[in-house]
Amino acid sequence: MKDDKPVSEPVEYQGAGQILKGRFQGIPFESPVTPAQLALDSEIQFDCHPGIACFNECCRNIDIQLTPYDIVRLKQRLGLSSQEFVARYTLPFEMDFHGLPGLKMITRPDSRACVFLGEDGCTVYEDRPAACRYYALGVMGVRKKESPLVEDVFFLVKESHCLGHNEPRKLTVRRYREEQGVDKYDEMNRDWRDLIIKKRSSGPTIGKPSERSMQLFDMCSYDMDSFREFIQTSGFQDIFDVDGATMERLLTDEEQLLEFACRFLKQVLFGEKSIPVKAGAGERRLETRREHIEKKRQAEIEAHKAHDPRDDLSARDD
Repeated sequence: MKDDKPVSEPVEYQGAGQILKGRFQGIPFESPVTPAQLALDSEIQFDCHPGIACFNECCRNIDIQLTPYDIVRLKQRLGLSSQEFVARYTLPFEMDFHGLPGLKMITRPDSRACVFLGEDGCTVYEDRPAACRYYALGVMGVRKKESPLVEDVFFLVKESHCLGHNEPRKLTVRRYREEQGVDKYDEMNRDWRDLIIKKRSSGPTIGKPSERSMQLFDMCSYDMDSFREFIQTSGFQDIFDVDGATMERLLTDEEQLLEFACRFLKQVLFGEKSIPVKAGAGERRLETRREHIEKKRQAEIEAHKAHDPRDDLSARDD
């Protein structure tokens, strides 16, 4: 499609700037990303308002990755379950070469326009995704070499259709973020983002996650309804020591449930223990697993005994 945007997905890589320097001269499109790194108190010149000629043009050609908190806000607004929202309004994609599951907003049929774009603008504006709130700023998490901390790096996105950069208003990145209400989104998504960066940074030391790990990541990221049911199962409650008051909050407050889901992922995938485990839970789980394996083995033995190979020979003779 001729109106497609070039999609750029930054990779966490130390020294990439020096290695890639000068390697992309003569490429067939001009990147919309202004390479200068911005801090919270950096000043930008930008304004977007209904009176500007390009108003809503950015919504007519989208490529929006959805975060867990985006989905929570939008599904609540629309009165849908997590699974209903994902089925109706998202498309799956792989976030890395291991196939880590991600979701993008769908567009209108035969168009790149956002499905939530109405005649007067965004129909879900108060609950629009973080990517929409940030535009025309971009943000990525960067973990410096030998540092455990992930820092936010900001940059400008300048696309040919956007006239907002020609507006006279100047303000800091901090002020723009406050106006757009991204602080709450960043707060809710930070643990999830850091988990993805940790996986990318670990690289071969971790290897490809198991199918079970992928399923847990998908549930804890995009399906709070299923995760709510999961933490009420005996399989979860026999292992993790969550007091009654905390469990009540998790069952009634989806924001706290999302935060807990990220902690759970960090614990089961990377061993970052922040959820108490009941004494002896590991041993009991191992014993249960052994019993399961033994029952399965005995069933296979019984099935083999029930099937006498001589019966097959008799059938052939007949």
